[in-house]
Amino acid sequence: MATRKPPMKTSEESTKAQLTLATAQGAAYAAALAAMDEESGAKSKRAGDYEVIVVIEEAEGMWMPDDSGKLAWQEPIDENAHVEVAVRDAADGRFIPALDITVTLTAPDGSDVGTHPQTFMWHPWLYHYGRNWTVPGPGDYGVHVHIAAPTFMRHDHENGNRFADPVEVDFTVSVEPDQKLVEGKG
Repeated sequence: MATRKPPMKTSEESTKAQLTLATAQGAAYAAALAAMDEESGAKSKRAGDYEVIVVIEEAEGMWMPDDSGKLAWQEPIDENAHVEVAVRDAADGRFIPALDITVTLTAPDGSDVGTHPQTFMWHPWLYHYGRNWTVPGPGDYGVHVHIAAPTFMRHDHENGNRFADPVEVDFTVSVEPDQKLVEGKG
């Protein structure tokens, strides 16, 4: 997960100093990803204009909007795995927001566990896309990540023609199903 020099040029929207700031943002995100890798192990692949990183941890509680829109703490019930997908700009390493990501998991026996959207997740030190899953047991799982071509607008006539195509990335990730519960929260 090394920081790369942006292949971008200075333009009407970006000076050399601004491109250097973008690279510094990417370096900070790379440091957070390195901490995630050290804590939980991570798999990374380049796919088009993206670098896609996947990790599977134990299912965990999260603040979620309830039916009234108020945040409520929810512990995992039957879920026993938490799939995280981090997506970086392969040029400068920055996190890419507002992506439409789906993940398909395949169990060690080859059976389909399911396909689910991975929504944006705020995290104190690592923005990512994720959700809790229920998996049938431990082993090496196939993880298929689909990232739709984003619909967000892009500044910069010189450098903005990017992230135009959908990408598909496949990983094999070892999973030890479990739950990380937070006693007394909620």
